[in-house]
Parts: sequence; structure tokens; C-alpha cells
Amino acid sequence: MIRVLLADDEHLVRGAIATLLGLEPDIEVVAEVARGDLVAEAVREHRPDVIVLDIEMPGMDGLSVAETLPGHAVLVLTSFGRPGYLRRALAAGVRGFIPKDTPADELAKAIRKVWSGGRYLDPEMAASAMMAGESPLTERERGSLELAAQGASVAEIAASLHLTQGTVRNYLSSAITKLGATNRITAIRLAQQKGWL
Repeated sequence: MIRVLLADDEHLVRGAIATLLGLEPDIEVVAEVARGDLVAEAVREHRPDVIVLDIEMPGMDGLSVAETLPGHAVLVLTSFGRPGYLRRALAAGVRGFIPKDTPADELAKAIRKVWSGGRYLDPEMAASAMMAGESPLTERERGSLELAAQGASVAEIAASLHLTQGTVRNYLSSAITKLGATNRITAIRLAQQKGWL
């Protein structure tokens, strides 16, 4: 049996996926969690073969969770097929990336492929990611924008990243320029649309 852990904050969706996967003769859902920050504990407790993650979850987003699970077979199941998300997922070692509107038999096929050590990427999402290109943002620019998107002031961003306020302003200004935006809010929106935040 392929032991699966499901992490999705939408209870109805998670329950439906668990029920559908339960119909497969070789797949068993051994744990379900509704928050990203509960995944690590569930992995330790249940030892799943495959971890299926949503991206948008409270506590910790699915991509951040994936980055903490090196060596595990992770498949991202999402309604957010932004190109930057796919690139970030692959960089984190995720083996599968598919949309939530995938038919149940295709999801089961993806789980089997990921479990066997292969990769399973939705072709449309992969093509979009290739066409969108790499994020032009450095890690510091992205981090500064992420904190700004959460409503942090320049002083709060500086304290969080252990930088001077002038350095933070430079990172934000550089990000705004690279994204072709006119201000911080527009830069955040553009980066989020591409999945770079």
C-alpha cells in the first residue's frame, strides 16, 4: 500500500480527495491535516510514502512546507497554477505538481509515479512556467516584498531581516524597477500573479 498524507485547509476538498483515494486498491490515506505547520509532526507520526500538499494553507504555505521535507515524495495539488509556484516547488524537490481539477484517477496515477521516484507535472502548468521565465528578484528582494505584502513597515522589514532601513528601501526599489511597477503595491501584485511571492 502507498501511504498518503493529505494537507489541505479546505475540509470538504480534503475529505473528498481522501474518499476518492480510498477507492484505489493500492493507496491508503493515513493522515489528514488542515494547516501547513502541522505537516512535519504528521509526517513523523504516520510515516507516509507520499505527501500531498495544497499551497495556500494557514500556519505555513505548502511550498514552505515542501522546502522543509527534503528527501520525501511530495506532490503539490493546487488551484494556484502560477508559474513561479511550479519553479519554486521544483527547486524544493517536489516531484509532482497538478491542479485541483485533475480527475481522481489522474491524481492516483500521479501519486503512484511520485511514489516510484518519478516526476508528474501537469503539462499546461509546466508550459506556463517555461514561458513565464525565471523570477528577476533576488532572495532579499523577494523576502522584503513578502514582508511588505504582509503589511510590514520598512522598519519592521529591516528588523526582521537584520538589515538597515536604507538597505530595505534599496531592495524594495530594485524589486519595483525589475517588475516594471510604479510602486510597492503594484510590485507585490505583479509578483504574486507570477507566483514569485
